[in-house]
Amino acid sequence: MSKTIRLTAAQALVRYLAALRTDTAAGEQPLFGGVFAIFGHGNVAGIGEALYQYRSQLPTYRAHNEQAMALAAIAFAKANMRRRMMACTTSIGPGATNMVTAAAVAHVNRLPVLLLPGDIFVSRAPDPVLQQVEDFHDGGISANDCLRPVSRYFDRIVHPEQLLTALPRAIHVLTDPALCGPVTLAMPQDVQTMAYDWPEDFFVPQKLTMRAVPPAPAQLREAAAALRKAKRPLIVAGGGVLYGEATDMLRGFADSHGVPVAETQAGKGALPWDHPLQLGSIGVTGSTAANALAREADLVLAVGTRLQDFTTGSHSLFSQARLLNLNVNGFDALKLHGLALQADARSGLQALDTALPGWKADAAWTTQATTLATQWRATVDAITGRRDAKLPYEGEIIGAVQRSAADSATRDIVVCAAGGLPGELHKLWRTSVPGGYHLEYGYSCMGYEIAGGLGVKMARPDREVIVIVGDGSYLMMNSEIATSVMLGLKLVIVLLDNRGYGCIHRLQQACGGAPFNNLFDDGTRTTDGAPRIDFVAHAVSLGAAAEKVDSIAALETALKRARASKRTSVVCIETDPNRSTTEGGWWWEVAVPEVSPRKEVVAARKAYEQGKQEQKA
Repeated sequence: MSKTIRLTAAQALVRYLAALRTDTAAGEQPLFGGVFAIFGHGNVAGIGEALYQYRSQLPTYRAHNEQAMALAAIAFAKANMRRRMMACTTSIGPGATNMVTAAAVAHVNRLPVLLLPGDIFVSRAPDPVLQQVEDFHDGGISANDCLRPVSRYFDRIVHPEQLLTALPRAIHVLTDPALCGPVTLAMPQDVQTMAYDWPEDFFVPQKLTMRAVPPAPAQLREAAAALRKAKRPLIVAGGGVLYGEATDMLRGFADSHGVPVAETQAGKGALPWDHPLQLGSIGVTGSTAANALAREADLVLAVGTRLQDFTTGSHSLFSQARLLNLNVNGFDALKLHGLALQADARSGLQALDTALPGWKADAAWTTQATTLATQWRATVDAITGRRDAKLPYEGEIIGAVQRSAADSATRDIVVCAAGGLPGELHKLWRTSVPGGYHLEYGYSCMGYEIAGGLGVKMARPDREVIVIVGDGSYLMMNSEIATSVMLGLKLVIVLLDNRGYGCIHRLQQACGGAPFNNLFDDGTRTTDGAPRIDFVAHAVSLGAAAEKVDSIAALETALKRARASKRTSVVCIETDPNRSTTEGGWWWEVAVPEVSPRKEVVAARKAYEQGKQEQKA
């Protein structure tokens, strides 16, 4: 018989997590970078005590908002290319439900995070307990069940022994490239404190190897044959290229075969911004170069992308081309009736390269691609180089951010998530390294920005983390500024104040709607008007350095100060809510009312119906 050790369920859980190891570019490291915890009813006595015991092996970090800490944990995993991750523990009620939005972010973006919410008593002896949700038709329901639809794996631990099977299953999902996403282990508070005699070998340190999935021979032959026939191929690089550590393979494949590359939001940074075959962003927020070639391509090789509507222009952008989906996830590989090649990006590209000796795209196509790519880089120069606007917009601010450091393209990591900024950054931000562009645009979660920046800085303390955020997202969630100050994890936060939700304000009008309820001035308010929010005073109250500037030149100077500082800094600037980058872009399906008394809506509906005609079923 193997030796045993008597521990509570919570102690065993923490000890197991602390023992896990993984290989990274920096060598072997703990799989879990730590645990974010907000203690409350349902986790302070059990999990809290266990975390204290193992605090030297598995650090615990205090946060200020449960959603924010889970978003920070997700960003940590994304910045580590899914090689490392974090766990989050909360109370049984509002703490748990506060994490639902973050779980959805991880679910949509295929990112790992382990959620450990406290739960009600298995014994039910004290029911109903504080924060308990009582369901009148199911006695086993708790608030944690809200996490079921946004978890890749969910389990409620009703006896300590269940962890012997639940934990390996959870880790499998968290580390599998096809299954990867959020895992929830609901931990009833009485079970957390129950003791059990655990096999000692359950806690022996184990090193996890991230699985590579090679392509099936039959699929590979079919995919290679399709490419061999193609004259005008286009690669669309998604997040799977980065997570699969396939950027070098992608570059080699593009160079060898003369195939241009466009990037999704998640895939941006797969090629350096100045690579000759780098077309830039694709889709609704795409470059003129990428979208022009997408309309002419006879085959689109989609690598590691889930083909979101922003990438495909709501299925209208490359509807004329044959689609070849190289994806580790079979669900994604089958999308849009494409030819499936199920494999991780690196193995798949390597196998295709081997299967296609001597094959190249038409020389004229490659030349056209490099010409359009050069033209687009000149367009970006022109947009980001403007410095004279009295009221700047996002494109001009992006230029100022990158000019404030000569090594921005190699050292900066820009973090953003929602509003108009992701579109501008997708088109205009320049990065030369994988991971230099960190956008959450699968769920487009307002409030991700600052919390996400914190997680990125925890993962990459040697890099300059630049959070660019609008006033709407800032007001929605800013609490982790205080956490960044407390932990000494410096962020540079560029706050763009357009007095409202500028992106949706513009979309509203593009759909024929009247300006309504988005900008402060268009909302219901008192006769005194909307408040003038002092963002500088607010940021200072949270422990950050902060200043407000009134020009692009002043912004560049302030950013140099912020970069030189050792403390989180917020630089605020007022921006124009009505301007955006008109270069590039593509149709996006936003349903417009069939009938309306507004002539603008009638006109927008007509344009909408015309756009629908280009849409592939």
